[in-house]
Amino acid sequence: MALTPKERMAIERQQMPERAPDVRNRDFKEVNLGFREELARLEASRCLQCKDSKCVIGCPVGIDIPGFLDRVVAGDLKGAAELLLSANALPGITGRVCPQEEQCEQVCIRAKGKNGKPVAVGHLERFVADWARENLDMKTLLAKPTGIKIAIVGSGPAGLTAAGELAKKGHDVTVFEALHNPGGVLLYGIPEFRLPKKIIAAEVNRLREMGVKIVCNVVVGRTFTIHELLNEEGFSAIFIANGAGLPVFMNVPGENLKGVYSANEYLTRSNLMRAYEFPEYDTPIIRAERVVVVGGGNVAMDSVRTAKRLGAKEATLVYRRSRAEMPARVEEVHHAEEEGIIFKLLCNPTRVLGTSDGWVKGIECIRMELGEPDESGRRRPVPVKGSEFVIDCDVVIPAIGTRANPLLTSATPELKLNKWGYIIADESGATSMPGVYAGGDIVRGAATVILAMGDGKKSAAAIDQYVRAKHNLPPAVAPSPL
Repeated sequence: MALTPKERMAIERQQMPERAPDVRNRDFKEVNLGFREELARLEASRCLQCKDSKCVIGCPVGIDIPGFLDRVVAGDLKGAAELLLSANALPGITGRVCPQEEQCEQVCIRAKGKNGKPVAVGHLERFVADWARENLDMKTLLAKPTGIKIAIVGSGPAGLTAAGELAKKGHDVTVFEALHNPGGVLLYGIPEFRLPKKIIAAEVNRLREMGVKIVCNVVVGRTFTIHELLNEEGFSAIFIANGAGLPVFMNVPGENLKGVYSANEYLTRSNLMRAYEFPEYDTPIIRAERVVVVGGGNVAMDSVRTAKRLGAKEATLVYRRSRAEMPARVEEVHHAEEEGIIFKLLCNPTRVLGTSDGWVKGIECIRMELGEPDESGRRRPVPVKGSEFVIDCDVVIPAIGTRANPLLTSATPELKLNKWGYIIADESGATSMPGVYAGGDIVRGAATVILAMGDGKKSAAAIDQYVRAKHNLPPAVAPSPL
């Protein structure tokens, strides 16, 4: 018997089980343990099945959230998985790292009011994806092969999503990845304790089973140019999703000292060189006792929590605004606090201090106060004169943003760029070059995984229309079973 709205409203939001902070901060095992089926069905029962489902509109990839939650409640986990995967190529990933609290959960009707708590859509997405991975051989339905070759540059969230969508439409898809393993920022940028490598591998393998070819160790712009892919390699269209991986530094004295890492380098060394499996892998990364990370976003949180797990007795986060202005997910800030991360808020570095032989020994900061809002809408931090102080440390990690790598675009002058070097693309991802589309961070600048995936999905639809018109093919028909 179906629950009444009143009965649904009476159910409290279920808490995700977590590992104890004083245990998890010493290893790289996943923090969140996931729902059991009993808890998942209870939490899914909180969904009011709104006729005007704003949560669907709030989802960049358009998941039928009430639909898959209703199937969870009914115990039809296979049906829930099929519905989820029809819209989202990477549900095991998004269920872990997507900021649902700013998207689908933010517009959930249950989030209204002072004490409102939205349905835990992200936790339930993870539950269904994990159940499917362990219990089902999920064969994706594919359209009749078209023979049309489409290239994807980059195997991050935008590229993988576009690849999956285009494969479902019957196209011959090849993903070119510069690194030795696919996954892009999912693999090299997000720590094991938030996104296990096995989850990425499983979702990539599902794309391979759909016929997507993934070619690693190929740097588009050097190994191949965009022109060569179009004119010599036989690709009818290209989707550029190579991210924005160049680090931004603080531009303060002492930043060239030994012991200063960009967050990109620090996390890449940890993730790709498997520092999380020490001592089996002796990764060349400094295991310092005192580490300072500068920044307030998710990358900063990932870096400082990684430092703690690599043995830092003092892992400190320096951020120039207050906690309320932090762009990092609330959950990640909370987990960091639980794990013993030291927060130095309303502080900004002025210089990095070094020893006589060129190693970091500390970082000088100045205290800040919040003034009027800036262009971001957040209150602008203003230095407090004469408030400088020093934090003793052995390693400094700036995690204050990234910018576009010009390697590909410099080899493709026809691509129009904005003043920051990002590719200019319209709503569908179409660039200034016919047949070339772009999405994710190379268009947006540093953004979230799910927004990149939304770009990949929209561009895939536009690319499908473009190549079918180019080759005089009819629209894709309903797929037939494998």
